[in-house]
Formats: sequence, structure tokens, C-alpha cells
Amino acid sequence: MTERFEKLFRQLPTGIDCALITSDVNRRYFTGMRSSAGTVLAFRDKAYLLIDFRYIEKARSVVKTAEVIEQKKLYSQISQLLHEHGAKSCAIESQTMTVSELSQLKNNLPDTELISTDALSNAINALRSCKDEAEIGYIRKAQEIAEDALEELLPSIKPGVSEREIALQLNHIMFLHGAEDLSFDTIVLSGANTSMPHGVPSGKLIQEGEFVLIDFGAVWNGYHSDMTRTLCVGKPTEEMEKVYDIVLEAQNSAIKAARSGITGKSLDVIARSIIEDAGYGDCFGHSLGHGVGMEIHEKPNAAPNNTQILCENAVVTIEPGIYIAGKFGVRIEDFVVLHENGCDNITKFAKNLITL
Repeated sequence: MTERFEKLFRQLPTGIDCALITSDVNRRYFTGMRSSAGTVLAFRDKAYLLIDFRYIEKARSVVKTAEVIEQKKLYSQISQLLHEHGAKSCAIESQTMTVSELSQLKNNLPDTELISTDALSNAINALRSCKDEAEIGYIRKAQEIAEDALEELLPSIKPGVSEREIALQLNHIMFLHGAEDLSFDTIVLSGANTSMPHGVPSGKLIQEGEFVLIDFGAVWNGYHSDMTRTLCVGKPTEEMEKVYDIVLEAQNSAIKAARSGITGKSLDVIARSIIEDAGYGDCFGHSLGHGVGMEIHEKPNAAPNNTQILCENAVVTIEPGIYIAGKFGVRIEDFVVLHENGCDNITKFAKNLITL
């Protein structure tokens, strides 16, 4: 058994004999195998990856943490393995498995108790929340790719170029710099569109004196980066500078306070109170941040409703914003690794108001 499987079973109740892992991202987390198919069946002493002919050659060369078995008759093979290990109960990923998939399992494994509580999903989320050094290294590499791409893109951001053109160019540059994938659909907004936190790039042309908000990330070896910068093409107004400075103060204050042992709610309050005291509380309608790793949004969250303690080596975004409908919006986003005495900011790109 590998360390990740061992940690998983230490978190699961003793009455659970095995775990069935079927989601793409968690299958990759435990086996290192990137594919759109496959089933991991893990017992307390051994794990198996059942995968069909399309992926079997790759799996046999890549997977070192589980015995690879070519999938032919999945339920019969699972039943046989359950019998060999004397397993009577099996936990499933309740937060990702569909009702249809659960029904098929029940029909094909009638003698096995399927644990459909959140026990397995919660245990995996807890493991993935606290990154190891290799994972942090992959995230740093993804962020380097993203930052290098933005630096290369800057000269292209000018009046007369559309939001969509800028987004496509940034995506292209990230792939040229080695990105495995995009973290999410790149957001490029300008002018009044920047007041929509998750707006979609349009054919709108950038104009002189406008904010341009860019939210994007790259994936490297399965791990995501995430950052937002709000730039100005030409000279900003006094109001634009004022709002930008408030957001920057809120972000810097939260980064200074970020550490393991703090709750997500407490971290959110630090940034939110600065924005509220400045009179813009109603213009900050989303959480301060979220976890980043093999998914762009994962546990833990720096959110008003999260009273859980943030763990050592959690990677979370710090992204306060102010959005004034019909006028403009500002968001500044870094992401940090939490430690007992503070945090390490993975994001190195400048945060002063850049004017182009």
C-alpha cells in the first residue's frame, strides 16, 4: 500500500472494508493515471485499478500504487476481489457518484453493504486539502507558466483589441509555455463588463481609460494555478484608483494573516471588514477564496460559512473584489501555501496598478 492509501484508511471508520474510487480526479490522485475511465478498488492491504483495453498499456507503465487489471466484466471482477479479501462493506464517493451508478452497484453487488454516506468523499477531500511538497511543486510550475504567459501578453492589451482576442491569445501562450490544460475558461473583461465577477469574454473592444480584468490559470501535471489581475489601459480615474487601493489593502491584510490553524471564516472577515469599512460591502458578494489543487475549486474554502480550521500546506486563493454594477470592477487574486507561522505566496506577479 502506498502512503496515500494508508492515510485514507486511517481516516475511514474501522467498519469500512474497502473503498471504490470512480471519479477521474481522485483516480488520478491515487494512481497517477490520467484517463476518462477506470475504477480503483482499495482494501486495507492492497489496491487495484480496473481499466479497459483503451488504457491498459499506459496504465501498466504508469501506475505503481495499485495492481492493474484489464477490465472485462467489471462487476464480476469487483465481486471476485471483494470475495478474495473477505470484504463485506464498501464505501463509495457519495459526492461524485450518480444515482444511476449507485443503483447499478446495488443491483450487481447485492451481498455487499455500500456505504453511501460522505465518509469516503470527506476523507479524500481532507487528504487533498493538505498538499505534499511534490504537489506544491507542481502548482508552482503551473503558476510560473501562467505568469510568464501574462508577461508576454501585456503588450497586446491595447485599445481596439477585443476581450475574446486577448483571452484566446493568452490561452495560446500558456500552451506554448508548457501548460497541460487551462485551469478553467479564461476570463478577460473590460470597462463596465469588469463589474461581473465571472463574466464571459465578448467581442467588446478595449477602450482608453478602462480597466481590464484577467482571471486565468494553467494546469501542469494535473495541478492548477489561479490568479487575477486588474490592469488599466491608459490613465485611471480617481475613483478607479481609490477602489483598486481598497481591494489591494484588503488582499494584503488577508495574506498577512493567512496561516494554518485559522478558520476560513476568520480569514474572510479580515479582508471583508476593510471593504465594508470603506463603504463597499455590498459590492463584494463572493467568498475571499477557495482551495486549489487537482481541481480549480476544492477544499478548503476561505468563506463566511466555513468554521473549519485550515490545515498545514493547504493552498488557498486570496481574491477580494469590489464590483460596481454598470461602472467597473476590481479583483486581485493570489494564492498561498499555509504554514503555522504564516504563508508562502506562490504568486509573484506585480500587484501595483499596472497602466498600459
